[in-house]
Amino acid sequence: MVESADALSAVAVDRTTLRLLHAAGQVFAEQGFARATVREICNLADANLAAVNYHFGGKEKLYAAALSFWKDEALLKYPPTLGLPADASADQRLAAFVRSLLLRLFDPGRPTWHGKLVARELIEPTPAFDEHLQTFVRPLLDLLRNIVAALLGPELIAADPALVGRCTASVVSQCLFYIHHRSCLEKLLPEQQYDPQSIDQIAEHVTRFSLSAIRGLRQPLRSPRTPM
Repeated sequence: MVESADALSAVAVDRTTLRLLHAAGQVFAEQGFARATVREICNLADANLAAVNYHFGGKEKLYAAALSFWKDEALLKYPPTLGLPADASADQRLAAFVRSLLLRLFDPGRPTWHGKLVARELIEPTPAFDEHLQTFVRPLLDLLRNIVAALLGPELIAADPALVGRCTASVVSQCLFYIHHRSCLEKLLPEQQYDPQSIDQIAEHVTRFSLSAIRGLRQPLRSPRTPM
């Protein structure tokens, strides 16, 4: 069966769009939005220099599209619940959330572009940051806040309503530390690796450390003893 000219044209557009999204993910992740060039992206995508304007309407819109596209790809591969049943415990949900976040940040495959893009966004925000914050970051943050709230319990939250936010930030910051400071850690802590097994070990450590800290908040803080 011979496809119509319109159908063939649509397929060509889709393929070009996909090539541009793949190339944009790679270039933006490596160079950042400011340093990346449309020419470099088009060369990598084997596309005409005018293709970015034609398919996306410019560099900023291509960046926003790449951020959204790779977000969907990353969440599809590593959902924050990792397939846990609905009745999973808060401990299990925290473990799944931490592991999925680290996998999205460090996966050597294409979805890792999203992790790198988000990491750059936190340091060098672009015009796409606010929308991405609301459509991607906030839902994940709310999910983690709910997990943390379940671990803390209503009494602690009633005594200090801001505690949920601080604990949530502490969990996330542990994960981001490994991606933001990787080059430094590779020099200072060469025993720390980033292969799949090592990522699982980091995830387990962050989870256990966080659980211990959260449970420790239920105990009164002991003041250090004054030397005699």
